[in-house]
Amino acid sequence: MSKQTCVPAGTVTALASAAFVLSWSSGFLGARLGTGQAAVPTLLLWRYAVVTAVLVAGLGAARLLRRRRRARAPADATRLVRPPPGPRVAAHHVVVGLLSQVGYVLPVYGAIALGVSAGTTSLVDAVQPVVVATLVGPLLGQRVRGPQWAGLAAAFAGVAAVVAGDLRSTVAPAWAYALPVAAVASLVAATFLERRRPATLPAGPLLALHSAVAAVALAALALVTGTAAPPADPAFWGATAFLALVPSLGAYALYWTLLRRVDVTTLNALLFLVVPTTTLAGAALFDEPLSPVGGIGLGLAALGVAAVLRGGSRHSPGDDAGPHRP
Repeated sequence: MSKQTCVPAGTVTALASAAFVLSWSSGFLGARLGTGQAAVPTLLLWRYAVVTAVLVAGLGAARLLRRRRRARAPADATRLVRPPPGPRVAAHHVVVGLLSQVGYVLPVYGAIALGVSAGTTSLVDAVQPVVVATLVGPLLGQRVRGPQWAGLAAAFAGVAAVVAGDLRSTVAPAWAYALPVAAVASLVAATFLERRRPATLPAGPLLALHSAVAAVALAALALVTGTAAPPADPAFWGATAFLALVPSLGAYALYWTLLRRVDVTTLNALLFLVVPTTTLAGAALFDEPLSPVGGIGLGLAALGVAAVLRGGSRHSPGDDAGPHRP
């Protein structure tokens, strides 16, 4: 008799959490690598083209498999056919896709291309779920406690300290640091719109729609700027494939896997772990410095985020306004 072995659920969750932090961090590091190979519109156009092609192929294969299963099912079996979304619903998803994909990724990559460190960019990004939980919550009728407001203020003070320290040791213009802030604002707007009218499409088709919308918008931008043609350098295609498969598809799949295994507060904490991971990796791979002021700011931001998360953990499950990464 053979023994059946199984991996404990806690071990699976821990491994998935570590993979999630690494894959999410790789998006900022891959942006630093990819923007050194081509212009930002070029890199993003072909990244989303690859992502869309992979998703459409996967959805087509899944649809074919479902058809074969239905053909083998009894004739009187109940078949649930999901109707296609109407024009208003489709337009809503298009707007959310533009804000959450193009409006978020384009400024992030632009900032990194201009010289903003990957660690600083990831820190601004990590504050996004805190902003969603604290600012979007009241707009949706959810209560925010005093310690959460204090934590948000501390987090923003920490971000300001990191940016101040980064300005002393980088060639990036000062205005470039507004780009990650604009990216967060766009993602917060997308989150608010989606929470006001939740998605009616499954995750796979929804992500495919958002990716296709982003690919079309970025193709238009690349054509206008004359940057649509990809370089022949294999390093560009390696960076593009990496960005499409690991931060886009891999991190997204791990996000939804973890959302079924852990609470949103824990997932928020994992998102903030991306910051030191990216900062240390950026220093090792790209010699991105971290000043003493930046180190203090990083700690202050961590304390602020912890205060917001601790205050949010006392809410009831129905009050949850956790992170959102469409």
